[in-house]
Amino acid sequence: MSTNKAPKLLSTSERQAALAAVRRKKNTTQHTAPPNMRSAEAGPRPAPQFSALPGFQEMRLQKAAADLLGIENPFFRAHDKRAGATTQMDGTTYINFASYDYVGLNGHPAVIEAAKSAADYYGISASASRVVAGERPIHAELEAKVAALHGVDAAVAFVSGHATNVAAIGQLMQTNDLILHDAYIHNSIVTGAKLSGAVRQAFPHNDFEALETILASRAHKHDRVLIVVEGVYSMDGDYPDLPRLIKLKQRYGAWLMVDEAHSLGVLGSTGRGLAEHFQEDPSAVDIWMGTFSKTLAGCGGYIAGSRDLVEYLKFTAPGFVFSVGLSPVLAASTSKAINVLLEEPERVIRAQANGQYFLKAAQKAGLDTGVSRGCAVVPIMLGDSLKATVVAARLLQEGVNVLPIIYPAVPEKASRLRFFITSEHTHKQMDTAIAAIIKTLSDYEKNPISIAQLAGLMTS
Repeated sequence: MSTNKAPKLLSTSERQAALAAVRRKKNTTQHTAPPNMRSAEAGPRPAPQFSALPGFQEMRLQKAAADLLGIENPFFRAHDKRAGATTQMDGTTYINFASYDYVGLNGHPAVIEAAKSAADYYGISASASRVVAGERPIHAELEAKVAALHGVDAAVAFVSGHATNVAAIGQLMQTNDLILHDAYIHNSIVTGAKLSGAVRQAFPHNDFEALETILASRAHKHDRVLIVVEGVYSMDGDYPDLPRLIKLKQRYGAWLMVDEAHSLGVLGSTGRGLAEHFQEDPSAVDIWMGTFSKTLAGCGGYIAGSRDLVEYLKFTAPGFVFSVGLSPVLAASTSKAINVLLEEPERVIRAQANGQYFLKAAQKAGLDTGVSRGCAVVPIMLGDSLKATVVAARLLQEGVNVLPIIYPAVPEKASRLRFFITSEHTHKQMDTAIAAIIKTLSDYEKNPISIAQLAGLMTS
């Protein structure tokens, strides 16, 4: 029996209520005294349960919702082989918008051949920290190319993009320092800031008046100030005003760090990133950070800047000193990928054009693309985690692979589908995806998932 009024979706407060119901149902055993209140005579103290960790029941709620809807977990899907503009899972081919191979280098013959040759010559692993016995000539070659790509003096390569930010920020900043970062900043930067022990404050996304207000009131109270932004924001597809940031950092004597993970290969006439896009001197930015896993089709990360910065991190950053060196295979393939990026600029041009095409087509179709400027990342804002998950699952049935970005990765009311647009996508593929979104959203709105259904499953 249908009604004229569609049931609303699960809000944050209602989600919490559902979780409380689950906890009450599960809590059927008698409570015991907290471990720290048990006497020695009470016997061995039981270890805490992993299910009591923060967020565990939230995961269970999401799984229960997926079970109710008869959809598979959208995460950890196994791809049969290389994923590009299309991918194959369980023998079925899909249009793929879930991989950030922005200029199609993951399958480039020269990049693959470089990896194979390095494996034959060096083996797979560096087999030690680079400080002791893991250094190979290919590491220095890669770092020199990264430095030249950014137009700075030096660079250092880490084995993980996430660990690059954690290790660098955690080592450079100290307890009497101040870290100011955009509210939309990546988790790795927040984690590094927490590790450093410095005072940390977020400013509203791309709001540089708010940033200056904080700088004016707080910068003089700290030994060092670090401002951190992203070149292209990984969830939103927009970018900051670099010239204004440079003026602010100079006015208040701060360091400026730009995370180029999603802007290298995407911004600038030759894909060199934010500085090239704005035609700014790259040395005006103190710390350039980037990853090898997006445009450069590898794995790992780097810091680029002055020789003093790089030398300091090479000898002091725990994530470099105490970690095995970057695999020579990845160093070689990434080094070759930089060559191809510069030798084939048409890839960058095509990626930029495709990003604009998808953005404008989505907006013309009435879809909410948030603040995206069509720079490789284009979100389709849906507002609710349950809705985003369901729509993503149904899009897969339509032949389109795109992942939902849901709470807690983004605020509950900012859940979305995140589309990665690359140089390899065709207009036909992008048009097909947009038509599928419109159809799937229309079908969903005719029969949205009700709170009663979800709560019933959680308490049964």
